[in-house]
Amino acid sequence: MKKQVLETFNELAGVYEKMGEDNNLYNTQYERPAMMQLVPDDLAGLQVLDAGCSAGWYSDQLAVRGAQVTAVDMSPEMVSVTKKLLGDKVEALCLDLEKPLPFNGHCFDFIVSSLTLHYLKDWRSVFAEFDRVLKPGGSFLLSIHHPLTDLQLLDRVQYFSTELIVDEWNKAGKTYEVPFYRRPLSEILNTLLAHFAIEHVTEPEPTDIFKKLAPEKFEKLMKSPNFLILKVRKN
Repeated sequence: MKKQVLETFNELAGVYEKMGEDNNLYNTQYERPAMMQLVPDDLAGLQVLDAGCSAGWYSDQLAVRGAQVTAVDMSPEMVSVTKKLLGDKVEALCLDLEKPLPFNGHCFDFIVSSLTLHYLKDWRSVFAEFDRVLKPGGSFLLSIHHPLTDLQLLDRVQYFSTELIVDEWNKAGKTYEVPFYRRPLSEILNTLLAHFAIEHVTEPEPTDIFKKLAPEKFEKLMKSPNFLILKVRKN
């Protein structure tokens, strides 16, 4: 599973660099606007961890708002693209979030993780590490697949289990098989609550631009959201 995710995103790094991620309405006109509403406008002087940086879009936005950004991703090719696109604006590292993080305790003010955690099987160790490296009162903003929407990808549903799903993405004329895990809402919340207090829950709505460019997909999202966004604070 992890090997397949790594190989897929190493390949996609070149696609993202050439065509950019900004042609995807689910990013530009759905997930990102909702996430950025929950990011403070002024991050000057704050240490921020971009946990699962992909090609660096969030790292760039966080740096623009004044943050000192550490961008990490399991894919060395994604890290390479982030370094190429952002230069010395951020510190980019290749790290596996399911392993102990090479950071001192209480060193980050804010953690952002965009559409990354559903690729990880065991959140307990991940959240324990996030708790360790966050400063007291620090915030953690995450987006994941909505647990109800992913049920539509399964023939035989076992809602209360953590289930492996393999989705197909079409990028630049090629089909990629992308595995990820679906969890019940109770597991998502209870695993977070072991370390954090929930401050805000968002089931994002697509923008008017999304509606104009893709009305059928807009209507589908208004009936069944694809993503779930949570902002939590360290206990």
